[in-house]
Amino acid sequence: MKDTRDFETIRVDVDGALGRLTLNRPERLNAVGATMLRELAQAAHWFDEHSELRVVIVSGAGRSFCAGADLKDSPVAVGERASWLARREAGQLGLRAADALENMHAVTIAAVHGYSVGGGVVLTAVCDLRIAAEDASFFIPEVELGIPLAWGGIPRLVREIGPALTKELVMTCRRFSPAEAKAIGFINRVVPAERLMAEAEQLANELIAMPSVPVAITKEHVNAVTRAMGVGSTAFGDGDALLSAIGEDESRAAARLYREKALGKKKS
Repeated sequence: MKDTRDFETIRVDVDGALGRLTLNRPERLNAVGATMLRELAQAAHWFDEHSELRVVIVSGAGRSFCAGADLKDSPVAVGERASWLARREAGQLGLRAADALENMHAVTIAAVHGYSVGGGVVLTAVCDLRIAAEDASFFIPEVELGIPLAWGGIPRLVREIGPALTKELVMTCRRFSPAEAKAIGFINRVVPAERLMAEAEQLANELIAMPSVPVAITKEHVNAVTRAMGVGSTAFGDGDALLSAIGEDESRAAARLYREKALGKKKS
């Protein structure tokens, strides 16, 4: 029997062993604001309440998977008059959402199409398996915006693609294709756009057909090994760094320039 829960910015459902989590702000290319971060963490715990659930497919509604952090609804935009504790709490929303999704009991499959930008790349990285459509485009613009990559993004990228590539992709903000993402080990499969969801469902059904205990143990074993390698969450570290950088004059100027360039591209 299908079970659902109502959220403002995401859609979730569970039908037996298969669940779905859909980022649902298509008018904003599924940009992630404070509300979505809170709801993603809540959804992860909601999925864990379903004992028969085995696999969750994570996707985005509309034209893109996720356009990254919503600059109009930034989780750290709590106001300069807010207390230090309130601002610090806001800085942890992204990391807590990412950790909650990564630590879900079910195996997660990211089905990525269109843009996967900044925080969208982090949300892709927290999923256990990743399938990208041929039309997908990945990039991490935080440095150009004058801020560090947060949400545990740096340790997760180091874990997935190594230190040198992490430094290059984060510091240059260059775009990389699904083919490159697969070549560097970030993506499991690249498929035609029209086949994306069918391929994700097929992979989900293959996993569901496997014995549940060794699949669950394998997920936890791999995660335990990566944690032992020292590439786990950064606790308060990256949230504090983000809060420090975002108030700098240089960062504010960089953010304004980035928005102006983005607006100019839309008009041209």
